[in-house]
Amino acid sequence: MPLFSNKFAPKKTPPRKSTTDSWRKSERRDLIQFDADFGPIKLKLGEHECVFEDGEWIPETGLEGERHRENEQLKKQMLRLKEENNLLRLRTEVLLDMLTQTTAEAHIHEKELKQLRQDMRHSMKK
Repeated sequence: MPLFSNKFAPKKTPPRKSTTDSWRKSERRDLIQFDADFGPIKLKLGEHECVFEDGEWIPETGLEGERHRENEQLKKQMLRLKEENNLLRLRTEVLLDMLTQTTAEAHIHEKELKQLRQDMRHSMKK
């Protein structure tokens, strides 16, 4: 035994054993077992029941559930109406542009017609 040995020196760890097929099979079995789809997470507190979907607790029963469903329907309707309103605004802008163009062309034709009448009167007087 050496004179200045260290009692607290860590021992060498033995080399790891190679992976066995039995361990791989049990791992696959566990993954299959825990991979089952259990459906949405539900929470029931008294008369109220909520479901966790898309990172949000959504009430299912009671007044809150009815309000939530009604709010979702109103949100969808509001989005649809906003899209329809945007479409109608776009159509109005296009119609106003067409009306402006037609009016400008009518004024040009009126001026041309007036000029032709004046030229015709001038030519008849000569």
